[in-house]
Amino acid sequence: MKTTNKAITLLIMLILLSVNLNAQPFAWQTPDKQFFPFSVWYSGGKARAPMLSTINSQSESEWIKDLQQIKSLGFNTVRTWVEWAACEPERGKYNFENLRLLMKLAEEEGLKVFIQMYVDSAPDWVGTQFPHALFEAQSGDKVYPQAAPGACTDNHEVEEAVLNFYTETAKVANEYSSLFGWDLWSEPHIINWASLDYIPNVQFCFCPGTRNKFRHWLEEKYTTLENLNKAWYRNFTGWEQVDPPRFSTILSYTDFIDWKTFIYEKLVDDMQARYNAIRKADPTHLITAHAVGASLFQSPHVGAGATDDFLMARPLDYYGVSLYPKHNHPDRAWSVTTLRTVMDFTRSANREKGGWFVGELQAGMGTIALLVSDPVTPDDHRIWAWSAIAKGAKGVNIYAYYPMSTGYEAGGYGLINLDGTLTERAKSAGEIASVVNSNQKLFLESIPVKAQVGIVYNPLTQMVGGMQRRDYPSALTNSLIGYFQSFANHNIPVDFIHREHIDKNDLSQYKLIILPYPIMVTQKTADGIREFVRNGGYVLVEARAAWNDDRGYASEIIPGLGLHEVFGVRENEVRMRENITLKVTDISHPATLGLKSGDLLKGTLYAQSVTPLENANVRVLAQTEEGQPAVVVSNFGSGEAMLVGTYLGMAGYPEVDPVNDRFFTNLINWARINRPFTSNLDGRTSNQLEVRLMENANGYLLFAINHSEKKESFHVDLKVPDGNYRVRDVIRNSSSTQSGKNHVLRLSSEIDSKQVIVWEITAN
Repeated sequence: MKTTNKAITLLIMLILLSVNLNAQPFAWQTPDKQFFPFSVWYSGGKARAPMLSTINSQSESEWIKDLQQIKSLGFNTVRTWVEWAACEPERGKYNFENLRLLMKLAEEEGLKVFIQMYVDSAPDWVGTQFPHALFEAQSGDKVYPQAAPGACTDNHEVEEAVLNFYTETAKVANEYSSLFGWDLWSEPHIINWASLDYIPNVQFCFCPGTRNKFRHWLEEKYTTLENLNKAWYRNFTGWEQVDPPRFSTILSYTDFIDWKTFIYEKLVDDMQARYNAIRKADPTHLITAHAVGASLFQSPHVGAGATDDFLMARPLDYYGVSLYPKHNHPDRAWSVTTLRTVMDFTRSANREKGGWFVGELQAGMGTIALLVSDPVTPDDHRIWAWSAIAKGAKGVNIYAYYPMSTGYEAGGYGLINLDGTLTERAKSAGEIASVVNSNQKLFLESIPVKAQVGIVYNPLTQMVGGMQRRDYPSALTNSLIGYFQSFANHNIPVDFIHREHIDKNDLSQYKLIILPYPIMVTQKTADGIREFVRNGGYVLVEARAAWNDDRGYASEIIPGLGLHEVFGVRENEVRMRENITLKVTDISHPATLGLKSGDLLKGTLYAQSVTPLENANVRVLAQTEEGQPAVVVSNFGSGEAMLVGTYLGMAGYPEVDPVNDRFFTNLINWARINRPFTSNLDGRTSNQLEVRLMENANGYLLFAINHSEKKESFHVDLKVPDGNYRVRDVIRNSSSTQSGKNHVLRLSSEIDSKQVIVWEITAN
């Protein structure tokens, strides 16, 4: 018995050690993903998030009335919030009166509660007791909080207090059956809700805790001080001398790359710590967080700390995003392309999770000080909500029930009016929620069909040149969207994939990989591209591929890091121009079919000509204005590799170039990709009819979303086995039987402007 006990004790110690090494020190269970929350943000009363209403003798009756109205509209969940400043006014003394009342009343009314955690506004005692932990800019200026932005959790005392708050909140919430789940972090950055205009080009954080954490990160990466000195071109004699870079020099900028990479990874670690803190008291409920917008639109140069959606999704059950398509000015309203990009990017970052969340969906007119958006309409909500669901969203949270009661957003973003009267958009949004709630299982179990095209997101490219770089800040963003826009307009399924998917050879579902703007990659990325092509894949890279490695060092031959062997060429010369054209010379290749000899591909920034390597099997498709090879295709192993000597994606956004568009969609034929469906309205650049396809164990869900300003007649040809199929209109709840012939099921209909059709398709 003693021997057995010792063995069990040893086993337990080994398990705990193993779990700790993976930064998940608690034995939680698989989260429950069997509920689709369609919610409005509401925390009792009319206080705007993250503020909390003061509870008085009328609160319970007023809150019950609101909750009853929310439920009667069709919503199944309320998205409430908990704020650190209000809930721990004295250290260790917690006040969860608001949370308890809301969860009790929601339980009585049959509503679920989704809890948003806010710690960006901290209790006053935090700054007073831990002055060393105040946020510090690169200038040395400390940020003395005005509730926001609190203090830096890279300092142990603050981190401990924050994580204790998460755990204590979870202890309370887990007492109620109304609890659905958690959102750990609204729009993560190092620092939030503070406009520090008095500090030029402000960067964070340079407090003692962050600087110390950065040193440990460097020690883990470089092992020895000698290795760090070599990488940074420095002469440190002790680790205590090492600091984050505060300015740039003409020398190496490896220090800048390390600093910004550390920030990306630190924010993921912070998210993991919050996840663990909730799991200490709540082992089962779903845990999410949501970004301010797709990280494709962010840059590591952002001083508040940029995030990478693919990395931030890792510790979570789902990651989400805020959607404000009519945010705060008529001229800033999102295009159809922007809406689809943000949703598809977030979906792609959650590909391994099987879904994503709309953390915030704009409820009403946006306001920021004197800026006011156009009205938000029922048509807007219909397009926005169903677009998200069509792309695999597993939760929609409308922000907010009441308009903002105070602050520079006062009067904006409400689903109803501030006096409590209903709006038509509230009724319409509730109708959408009712349809979703009646078809929970269908939407939860359906996932978007797998794409065979991957567009590579690689934020490393934004670091070329280091801290002093100020030119072309949107180059990566526009380059990726240019390709995505064409595929989306043609209703061709496409994913964004992270550079690390290539590094890890995680590309099994893809036939075609596109690397726009590939000017900095890792050796692992280059090796991954080589293996993908060798094993039968198709790859397109744009100009100056692997010009720099991830230390900021230039490659001796471009394409760099050995990729010249894959593409069968080396760079001849490069010319920098704003407007670039490449003349198509070979119209018999699958990528140029339908183009005419002499057609001009539109590029920008660089015109790169190349020289074929000796004995390489290279085919030239287009030339520079000087008549030199600029678009080439090479056979390598069992696959093919194409190099395009300019940035077609960047040049093709926002305005679609028809020659580029045809070239992009022809890439599908080059890579031998069979489309799962087509429609007669594919390829429009305005008034688009968006078609999305999801699949489940019983069949398909097909969405037709009419972005057009007019009624459209359309048909979709879905590739299926021959036979009879039951087609159910999910929104209108009507059914018909239709037959598939010659492996095609044709679905035809008329659809009014800004309307949506959802068909459930099952074989009889």
